[in-house]
Amino acid sequence: MKRLIGMTGLLFLLACNQGKSTEVNPQTEQLVKTDVRPNLPVEQTSRLASDSNSTDKDGTNTAPISCTGVLVQGGLVRCQTVPDALVTIDGVKTRADKDGLVLVGFDRDAPGREVLQVSTESGTFSQALTIQPRRYREQRIDGLPPSQVSTFTKAQLSRIRASSARKKKGFASREQTLWFRDGFDYPLKTFTKTSPFGARRILNGVPKRPHYGVDIAAPVGTPIYAPADGRVSLADDDLYFEGAMVLIDHGQGLISMYLHMNDILVKPGQIVHRGEQIGTVGKRGRATGPHLCWRLKWRNRHLDPELLTRWPGHDSTGQDKRLKRHE
Repeated sequence: MKRLIGMTGLLFLLACNQGKSTEVNPQTEQLVKTDVRPNLPVEQTSRLASDSNSTDKDGTNTAPISCTGVLVQGGLVRCQTVPDALVTIDGVKTRADKDGLVLVGFDRDAPGREVLQVSTESGTFSQALTIQPRRYREQRIDGLPPSQVSTFTKAQLSRIRASSARKKKGFASREQTLWFRDGFDYPLKTFTKTSPFGARRILNGVPKRPHYGVDIAAPVGTPIYAPADGRVSLADDDLYFEGAMVLIDHGQGLISMYLHMNDILVKPGQIVHRGEQIGTVGKRGRATGPHLCWRLKWRNRHLDPELLTRWPGHDSTGQDKRLKRHE
């Protein structure tokens, strides 16, 4: 029986990098419950201090930039700076739009301090940002056969490679228009949350990749809505792990993902708006039950989409009051 539970949990792990643990540390579990919706957002507004060897044209040594959002591992900020300024953080480069707006995301494992650099005609200016850390659940499953962990047949590997090639094209999308403005709504109006973002997993004693999605369960056929405006960069119904998946490019490298869908109602290149239905909940791909695995990336950094429902200006619960959710 214990072996059967482990194998069932593994199917969820392979589906969207998550699974229900057969062994959970009670102390870690308690931390997760308080971390599912941290007391966020954290807002940061600042003027960047310049590097010692650069000054503005008027002789001052500061450049205006203000950032608002969620300054925490897995979070995102939207900044106002000089139009078309080059913005760099830990080697990742992006550029402000014509209005001076730019997005900056923080990976699941972002360090406690990252340096944000802004390059303009006046020089290069830098600011150290303090990233709030998080604690993640540990998921451990032991006694699994190797074929359930990392061994696939030639036919399976062929499908996996083909799926990866199509996904790579979708993730390469870089919309210049900044569709993202003021946070996300939840993509489902009623759901049960079954797994949080970022959980660590250990299979047969070997650490594996964390769970980079938020799993929210609902019956097959439940409508899925776009949480913010964007352009569809992928709509594929035959992926090996994900089954049917949609990617939405919200601008400047911010791409949200919707896995295991039953029906896809949008096409690549289509512009969608907040609240527009993009498909329905399913259990396709490697999933043992109907749910939506909701994921988010900013220029290949793994973000927590649920954190963006806590954007500054939302109500005290951090979400649209029309939505009903169950922990």
